[in-house]
Amino acid sequence: MIRVLTVFGTRPEAIKLAPVVDALRSRPETFESRVCVTAQHREMLDQVLEVFNIEPDYDLDLMRQNQSPAGVASSVLEQLPDILTRCRPDVLLVQGDTMTTFSAALAAYLQRVPVGHVEAGLRTGNFDHPFPEEMNRCLTTRIATLHFAPTDVAQQALLAENVSPESVFVTGNTVIDALLGTVDSGHVFDDEELSDVATSRNLILVTTHRRESFGKPLRSICSAIAEIASRKPDHVIVLPVHPNPGVSSVVHEVLGPIDNVRLIEPLAYRDFVNLMSRARLILTDSGGIQEEAPALDIPVLVLREATERPEALATGATRLVGTDEAVIVREALRLLDDGAAYAEMADAACPYGDGRSSDSIADILCRRISPANN
Repeated sequence: MIRVLTVFGTRPEAIKLAPVVDALRSRPETFESRVCVTAQHREMLDQVLEVFNIEPDYDLDLMRQNQSPAGVASSVLEQLPDILTRCRPDVLLVQGDTMTTFSAALAAYLQRVPVGHVEAGLRTGNFDHPFPEEMNRCLTTRIATLHFAPTDVAQQALLAENVSPESVFVTGNTVIDALLGTVDSGHVFDDEELSDVATSRNLILVTTHRRESFGKPLRSICSAIAEIASRKPDHVIVLPVHPNPGVSSVVHEVLGPIDNVRLIEPLAYRDFVNLMSRARLILTDSGGIQEEAPALDIPVLVLREATERPEALATGATRLVGTDEAVIVREALRLLDDGAAYAEMADAACPYGDGRSSDSIADILCRRISPANN
């Protein structure tokens, strides 16, 4: 039996690791799967756990009001070693680029536990964009034993950093596994207003929450959304508002008074992806949505100065527009008014996999991890 401890703390991590946990559970003769959550994001994490029927074996419950990245890291490093001592895993799995990802990997390294990094090799080459995620994933790479790269581009980025080729595996992205198993054309929204919005042919979905956008960039993004709403009164713009005060205060100030902008609470994962599947256009600074939307044939304008997901840019499924108000408005209106430009993006190929990434990761763990006498 290979004992696997999977550690995550935020909603995106949970979404992308839930299919991996499920793949491990489906092979009880091979894997003893255990889950530890740090609860870096508490409420949003718990929503995903419920959707995917995951009951953690260990819960660090470390979320605090206005917590800092350093506070998250120090709490993980303080609490996780005791769990590693008690659990004695053969391998620890982490995903992506959060403070939980890096600090859990470091804790495992300090106890000589091999680390498998899901979604390895994403790079912008700029430690300020995204901040602090770019540093987190680069440092996690230095620690990890197994690197599960979602694409050939990510694999090449790892090899360029002298990561051993024998430790890098192209698996596709597990977010597609989660997405394809959750989107349902017959999905019923519990919220009546949301159900009405979801039937609109002119739905624009917006998400924005990145730390490097706080302040002037976020205000510019919101001003652009206000202008799009003014220029397209027949469209409804839906924006689930991130609970961070640095986001919510600006969003409500700039967009709250606008009739065809709907500011809503963050949605549970199932509702969110089914709302996303009905959108005509998406504007986002999220990483995961850049991967999910191309699988749904929905054009995406990326509200960031740099992206670690160049594959969709290369196929034309996404476009990097930054945070300049005029550029965002121009590119959004071009897609909404120009059918040929819209179709070119909507018809672009999705480069992130076929929904079988988690089984590939389980297969690799079978081949590469030797169970200890636990």
